[in-house]
Amino acid sequence: MEVVSSSSPQDARRARLMTAAARTSVAVAIVLIIAKLWAWRATGSVTMMASLLDSLLDAFTSIITLLAVRYALQPPDEEHRFGHGKAEAIAGLTQAAFIMGSAVAVLWNAVDRFINPHPLQQTGLGIGVMVLSIVLTSFLVLFQRHVIRVSGSTAIEADSLHYVGDLLANVGVIVALLLEQQGVPYADAIAGLLTGILIIRSACQIISKSLDMLLDHELPAEVTREFADVVGSDKRILGFHDVKTRQSGTSFFFQLHIEVDGSLSLREAHDIAEELEQRVITRWPGSECLVHLDPRENYPKPSES
Repeated sequence: MEVVSSSSPQDARRARLMTAAARTSVAVAIVLIIAKLWAWRATGSVTMMASLLDSLLDAFTSIITLLAVRYALQPPDEEHRFGHGKAEAIAGLTQAAFIMGSAVAVLWNAVDRFINPHPLQQTGLGIGVMVLSIVLTSFLVLFQRHVIRVSGSTAIEADSLHYVGDLLANVGVIVALLLEQQGVPYADAIAGLLTGILIIRSACQIISKSLDMLLDHELPAEVTREFADVVGSDKRILGFHDVKTRQSGTSFFFQLHIEVDGSLSLREAHDIAEELEQRVITRWPGSECLVHLDPRENYPKPSES
């Protein structure tokens, strides 16, 4: 039974990108808090207040993400033989809890605005701040998507999902402020309700992804199909079974039994397993592959001429 894992320049690159994405997220959130606080005090808009609360939580959860990423990137040690990757999933659940709390506050204030409506002030200022928010958030999400493609980080993905929800919510704030300028009743309150619902949706996506990792959910079907192709590319492997996969942080873990010709020497069988492990690591850097060898007896040999 063989276990092989890897640490490479690609791992170092993923670590740098993940850390940079987490720090950028914190910086963007702080800038938007300052801008939205100014705009909320000037306009009195419930959707602007909702967006401000969301940015406050963005800053808090982004700090949690930064701490989780730094912890998750620590190498395995004597007490954590599989590494620290699941810290990312814990950070995701923490994010979701606070995001749900902000959604409740937004929905509560939206309902109150239905009951106690009042006109907004300086809506032009509010629109300008939200345009700034959309521009900064768009750049952040694009950067995060690049980091996710490279690293597969659950914590960065959870952060990105929330910021995608922010983008939609920011558009809603602008629409609400424009409608309020035109005298459309309850536009601000309706936008607040929709924003709260979007925030809840983002939180549910984060919860689902984080629980999958914590409960050792199988890797996505496209990954397992590609893994089967990698195994099947070696004609010396006569069959395989009992495939198990899971993810911890950015690392994939694979486990399987392969069938080889029972007449092979131990060294020959070992080499087949080792070459398979190296192919898996080459395809998914930072992964770990455990192979159990099963001999297949009475395997037909080609006839000698």
